[in-house]
Amino acid sequence: MRLVSYQYNGLDSYGAVVGDRVVDLGQVYGARAPDLKAFIAGNLFADAAAKLAGAGATLPLSGVRLLPVIPHPGKIFCIGLNYGEHIQETGKAVTEKPVIFLRVAGSQLAHGDDIVRPRASAQLDYEGEIAVVIGQGGRHIAESDAWSHIAGYSCYNDASVRDWQFHTSQWGPGKNFWKTGAFGPWLVTADEIAPNQRMTLVTRLNGQELQRATTDLMVHSIPRQIAYLSTFVPLEAGDVIVTGTPGGVGNKRTPQLFMKPGDVCEVEVDAIGTLRNGVRDE
Repeated sequence: MRLVSYQYNGLDSYGAVVGDRVVDLGQVYGARAPDLKAFIAGNLFADAAAKLAGAGATLPLSGVRLLPVIPHPGKIFCIGLNYGEHIQETGKAVTEKPVIFLRVAGSQLAHGDDIVRPRASAQLDYEGEIAVVIGQGGRHIAESDAWSHIAGYSCYNDASVRDWQFHTSQWGPGKNFWKTGAFGPWLVTADEIAPNQRMTLVTRLNGQELQRATTDLMVHSIPRQIAYLSTFVPLEAGDVIVTGTPGGVGNKRTPQLFMKPGDVCEVEVDAIGTLRNGVRDE
């Protein structure tokens, strides 16, 4: 299934995308699962799939305002320096353990919304990534069991304000500006993407391809990320892991290339779809 969070007539809901329509699952499950995070926590995938043919109201996908796939995740973990080409362009060394930083939910935006270049800087960079959404939570999850803890996958643009990122050795400020973490367009459930399936990630700015990589090139695999994270904190349904960006980021190009108002940035993953966002000034 492809699952979306959205707003319609001023009300937030979620649903399954079928063709060019959305089946409103929020109406189907009501208080039992009022949002997509609760739906995931309730493991309602099979139940919903069985009901799709005649369930609830349908809406045109073009007529709803999409929200970030998980609008209010409990935790957003981002993995840095996880593709060899990106490590090389930054001049860093390969690390034995994953490099981890956090994003806050309030920094996110949806497919179709504009990424906001802040007043504080013009160094707004793109970072195309694959997002993993946790389904079954847990602590001390073994790598061999990690695939069974995944609810699904989405596209993510971990847009970064570079000068603020490098004010100190801590990256938090540059990674958390308002409306810089694009997340969408939908969640493709894990039953649609096989464990270890080789996915291709491409980032384009104004139609020009700037990043391309496949998931087998990750330094720290998705199961390793889940195992490592779950060692120091219990993972919960709806938590998001943003799995790293390939080489080709704008601040490492000559000349440097930063996003500006009027640009359109696309993050495409062959097994998921395309996340598309414009850019505007704050």
